[in-house]
Amino acid sequence: MAWRCTGKSNMELVENLKQAGIITKQRVVDAMNKIDRGDYAPRGAYLDEPQSIGYGATISAPHMHGYALDMMEEFLQPGMRALDVGSGSGYLTACMAEMVGPEGQVIGIEHIEQLVEASERNLSKEHPDWLENGRVKFVAGDGRKGYPEGEFYDCIHVGAASSDKPTELLRQLKSPGRCFVPVGGMLQKIIVYDKDKHGNIREKPEMGVMYVPLTDKNKQYPGGFNP
Repeated sequence: MAWRCTGKSNMELVENLKQAGIITKQRVVDAMNKIDRGDYAPRGAYLDEPQSIGYGATISAPHMHGYALDMMEEFLQPGMRALDVGSGSGYLTACMAEMVGPEGQVIGIEHIEQLVEASERNLSKEHPDWLENGRVKFVAGDGRKGYPEGEFYDCIHVGAASSDKPTELLRQLKSPGRCFVPVGGMLQKIIVYDKDKHGNIREKPEMGVMYVPLTDKNKQYPGGFNP
């Protein structure tokens, strides 16, 4: 059913994702209903397909965001802290922030400064207070290195493909903690890395995917590209 969940509204899109069995946890349904994808995608917001957000970046298809939130739900509980690598237009960061609640925090890291600014504008449409009180923080930087200034995270989501095991990101996971990341080159798979309370890491391949690669800023956006 993936790629077939297009709706005419945010609510219809989320209901289709639920009916398709892509999102199975009520907290994920609630978060995706509360965060309107239309605030974060410049066009085709409710189509179940990736959309360009400018600067050589895309917002992933809704079904991939649904899969990600469903798989991370256990580590997006109220009061937890999370990192969204390659946060793009800020949509998934906002969904994660909805799930961790007012006592939690989500940091979105993106190496294109213009997208960081766009994320702040997008979030401010409905939740300017989240930026003011620190529930959400968007930063410009190389997400491949994580964001060690934020200490350790219960959950890390990566929105672009890592060429190999993301060692530095896994180092920044709490024990226990979970990392959702596409890994590979031409052939990619979603890998869920779980760190147990003793710091041991187990990896579980989930599904084949096709994401844009985690890459250098100047390779993704050499300049002159406008959304």
